[in-house]
Amino acid sequence: MQIRYLLALGLFPVPLLADTVALETPTQDQCLVVPPVPVPETAVAGEATAQVEILSDISNAVMNKNATFEGDVKFRQGERSISADKAVMDYEQQRLDAEGNLVFQDNQFTVTADSLSAEIKDNSAKLQGAKYWLHGQQVHGNAQKLEITKDNNLILKGTDFTTCPPGDSSWLLEAERIKIDSTEEWGEIWNAKLRIADVPVFYMPYMTVPVSDKRKTGFLFPEFSTSTTNGVEIATPWYWNIAPEYDLTLTPHYMSGRGLYLLSEFRYLAGDAQAGRVNLEYLGSDRMLENDSDRYLYHWEHQGAVDKHWRVNAAFTDVSDNNYFNDLDSAVARATDNQLSRIGEMSYFENDWNVSARVQDIKVLGEDEEPYQVMPQLAFNYRNRDFFNTLEFSFFGEASNFEHKDSEQVTATRLHLQPSISLPVHGPAGSLTSELTLLQTNYWQRNTELVTRESLDDSVSRTIPRAKIHGQVNLERKTSWFGDPYRQTLEPQFQYLYVGYEEQDGIGIYDSASLQDDYYGLFRARRFSGLDRISDANQMTLGLTTRFFDDHNLEQFKLSVGQIIYFSESKVSLTEGLIEERPSASAIAAELDARVSDDWFVSGAVQYDASTRENKKSEVTLDYRPGGDKLVQFSYRYVPDLINTNTNDEVSISQTGLRTTWPLTDNLYFVGNWYYDLNESRAVETYAGFQYESCCWAVRLSYHYRIKTNYEDDFNPVEDNRELFESGIYLNFVIKGLGGSGPMGVSDMLDEGLFNYRKPLYLRN
Repeated sequence: MQIRYLLALGLFPVPLLADTVALETPTQDQCLVVPPVPVPETAVAGEATAQVEILSDISNAVMNKNATFEGDVKFRQGERSISADKAVMDYEQQRLDAEGNLVFQDNQFTVTADSLSAEIKDNSAKLQGAKYWLHGQQVHGNAQKLEITKDNNLILKGTDFTTCPPGDSSWLLEAERIKIDSTEEWGEIWNAKLRIADVPVFYMPYMTVPVSDKRKTGFLFPEFSTSTTNGVEIATPWYWNIAPEYDLTLTPHYMSGRGLYLLSEFRYLAGDAQAGRVNLEYLGSDRMLENDSDRYLYHWEHQGAVDKHWRVNAAFTDVSDNNYFNDLDSAVARATDNQLSRIGEMSYFENDWNVSARVQDIKVLGEDEEPYQVMPQLAFNYRNRDFFNTLEFSFFGEASNFEHKDSEQVTATRLHLQPSISLPVHGPAGSLTSELTLLQTNYWQRNTELVTRESLDDSVSRTIPRAKIHGQVNLERKTSWFGDPYRQTLEPQFQYLYVGYEEQDGIGIYDSASLQDDYYGLFRARRFSGLDRISDANQMTLGLTTRFFDDHNLEQFKLSVGQIIYFSESKVSLTEGLIEERPSASAIAAELDARVSDDWFVSGAVQYDASTRENKKSEVTLDYRPGGDKLVQFSYRYVPDLINTNTNDEVSISQTGLRTTWPLTDNLYFVGNWYYDLNESRAVETYAGFQYESCCWAVRLSYHYRIKTNYEDDFNPVEDNRELFESGIYLNFVIKGLGGSGPMGVSDMLDEGLFNYRKPLYLRN
């Protein structure tokens, strides 16, 4: 059982004038606190020294000395305006004094005050007994004295502010003095005291807050939590604004059950179009492990454009052990991530062609057998859409070198050349595309004598022709459905595919695997990913899609059904010498997305083998969505004959689930999900959360119970056995207007857990 508390208080450098918490209800417009007078239209900046305009009902002036104005007095100078019952202008001292129903406004804020004294010559002003509102924000407050300096800085003394509506005392920040620097766009606060429900709960002698998106060095929000596995947890992030293009965040995270967990993230910009980050994480002498071993992570990623032609992409991640993400809250990956990608790629693009160079290594957590490394791979793509009359020509070339960390594994260099000529014919009524392709592949394999089974060939030259014809007809008609008008389409399509046969058992498996079968997979020209196996084929694929569009031309129903008819059995498989027995036709693949009624949606896919009458794969979801903030989703999925990579046993998945979000009141939401394994007769995940939100604060209480992803790990097993399930209770609290991390809305809660919410395709509400 784990209990976690997160108190997000704005006592450190985070945005003050921008609400950083995007909650869904109530809306920002409902929560916006507006001044008692209309907000002025945006004026042109830089007009502070413009001519002063004065309007009043009564005026009494002494030439070049002073003037008195009474009755609906209005002053305007550039973007600033002042209204009052009475004002006195001293021309000799260039000073303005005003009082009575006084309102001071510019583009940024509105201030009402008891009195005002302004120095016209240096554009400064002092207001007594002020109340202020920041335009476009929820922030408002009071100040005994408010001063606008000649540098356009704002100084408040004896002040407070909140984002709560007037009369709501949920929270209030009081301060002896606040200075807001308009140039640096940062605020400094002295002797700050936070009150919650009018009870003082926190004191800070000095703090700084940004009033824009500018960054500044300082401590970020602390996090406090407690759990039975990690003990008491305290994390205090520190942010270092090194330069406009560099920054660094250091987070000491102390766990009484494990030790001191240090996290760092360095971010950088390289020019206008490149960016990257470096993460280092270290936990010394983890006390939860038998030998108090050290645990670590290092991660680097970089991507962007060098210029309009060159693109770069790089990523590298490594961890100390397979269960690193299961045990520690890393900033790089989640507990469900089991592949660490290491890749470096540079590409060059032109209008008709591109070339790329890539190296790749993938570390699979919990797997004993490591995949091959691509060291390196060169690829070239060319396409000419006006090759000869209506003929199109394309060419794909790839040179790959496969290495392996195990010196006793076979390695290889592969060269693949693939020219293709196609004749596309397109029109409103349909399309017909014919294509001829030559697949030429050469292998040079090393260490073949180390293979215990039948030896691989040292060199292989493989030449395979491929022919494909794909046609589609577009039919449509006007129809009605339950009395409503619709436009129905009928889109039959076919594809004939011929791929020549060549025996390929002398080639090792370096980057190939079986592809997933679904409706769109029926029209693929290959059975395997990669190039190590090219399956022979002599087959016809038939498919039919029908759609219904409403009178707004929005798709409300889509059904696709298809099947492959085999004219001959394929002789190529991933396993040497194994000829797969294939029926005369593939499984029937069907996919459905439909809006059953205004609030009900259904989405599903099935693969059914008619010859054996077996369900090869199926999944279905039923959504009830009566509003944007209301959802109930029922789901089921079934996948048989999966291979457990740890035991090589066949397993199947048969799971049902329920997910919901529902408003209990205007401010209180419930989000929950439950997934049940029908084969094991046990729940694999349960989540229930309540979120309450007002205009100025929000709280979330949630419970999580889920199966753990525990990997075989020789690094250092935990004492006793690793827990199969983990559960926790989490409490998040955020004060809106003081920034920080906290509840991010109902959509954020829907994405928590092992199974994220998936909305049925693109059907509209």
